[in-house]
Amino acid sequence: MNNVAIINRESYRFKVAVVGLGYVGLPLGLQFAESGCRVLGLDVDKGKIRDLSVGRSYIRHVTAEDLSKHIKTGLFIASDDVSMVEQSEAIVICVPTPLNKNREPDISYILKTGEAIAPYLCPGMGGRKKLVVLESTTYPGTTDEDLRKVLERGSGLKAGEDFHLAFSPEREDPGNPLSKVAEIPKVLGGYTPECLERAKEFYGKAIKNLVPVSSTRTAEATKLMENIFRSVNIALVNELKVIYGSMGIDIWEVIEAAKTKPFGFMPFYPGPGLGGHCIPIDPFYLTWKAREYGHSTRFIELAGEINTAMPEFVVQKAGDALNQMGRSIRGSKILILGVAYKADVDDERESPSFVLIEKLEAKGAEVMFHDPLVPTIRPSREHGRLAGRKSVKIDSASDLVLIATAHGPFKKHDFSNLKVPLVDTRNCVAPENRPKLYFQA
Repeated sequence: MNNVAIINRESYRFKVAVVGLGYVGLPLGLQFAESGCRVLGLDVDKGKIRDLSVGRSYIRHVTAEDLSKHIKTGLFIASDDVSMVEQSEAIVICVPTPLNKNREPDISYILKTGEAIAPYLCPGMGGRKKLVVLESTTYPGTTDEDLRKVLERGSGLKAGEDFHLAFSPEREDPGNPLSKVAEIPKVLGGYTPECLERAKEFYGKAIKNLVPVSSTRTAEATKLMENIFRSVNIALVNELKVIYGSMGIDIWEVIEAAKTKPFGFMPFYPGPGLGGHCIPIDPFYLTWKAREYGHSTRFIELAGEINTAMPEFVVQKAGDALNQMGRSIRGSKILILGVAYKADVDDERESPSFVLIEKLEAKGAEVMFHDPLVPTIRPSREHGRLAGRKSVKIDSASDLVLIATAHGPFKKHDFSNLKVPLVDTRNCVAPENRPKLYFQA
């Protein structure tokens, strides 16, 4: 073991430092606080730090009440000072892992975080080794190769000897009220067996069911498999939607009938395309890494092609609906209902609604949107030109209404008196609430 400096304090001030306070990091940090652990939340976004410091939540399913409770007790502290990780026993990294313009993995946020925390990895008084856990979704080998090298180079320490290293994939399900961080089984993979035991001890303080696996690579591959499974099956029902639709068969009715089978079938549902930060992105992390080993991922890539083609199919359906009114897309006013990527969440990352807006506008339409949870479109890497657009009223004058997100209020809304075509991509509207000009897409 290397001779390493010892932090001159009796004990760590924080049980855990969570780096990245987004949809994954903030709920995780609050769950540790709920379990009685002192938590340091770190983020480079000073606006988030200001909000959290006064108990103001920027994530819909994280209540201000829960946040304020832990801030008042001192169990949760928010900061943008990364040097404070020196005072923490464990460091959990929850930063974005996007694709670049060539659909290649961008792990720069992980590596920059590793570089920032590396100087502060020295053990505490009594030689208690720090634990570093990566939760950001990535390709197998990121933790034990890329991140490990950055941490070792920046600290002069050795992973598995001077500090513990592990990977534990996030399993957040925003919008699902039954999804609780403490109750979702947690997969854990350690760089060494000792690293795994330390990770189990750490997560056991806040998570009820732990699922240890043999390595960090196995844990990384587990997360990818979960999202590839969803991507491929969604592509299947999207393809069947197009095929069955041409035969005059309602794909939604088929799914409802098929899911009555008590074995061997799991329902997936079609839509206007994939959204969110996981399913449209994660499968291509494996595609990229597989090429290093001389393999092609034909199944994954085909699923990606089908899902990516769905917005164009929806635009075509919108054009067909307008044609029945003697109109074309060019010059028409189109109201899109929902820009969040998923029902009843306020998260519009990678939303297919943005692709729909851009494709419709490219054909000459004037496009508005209404979303009760996204009053203003936030900046994004892919669709930056849409940032700042504001939600309009649901009854705004338009030539066509297009439902892209199945928010609860849309399911309850009575569209029966609507005089313009309604294109429903989510089977959102009940039969009794549908207008005369109703189209599924």
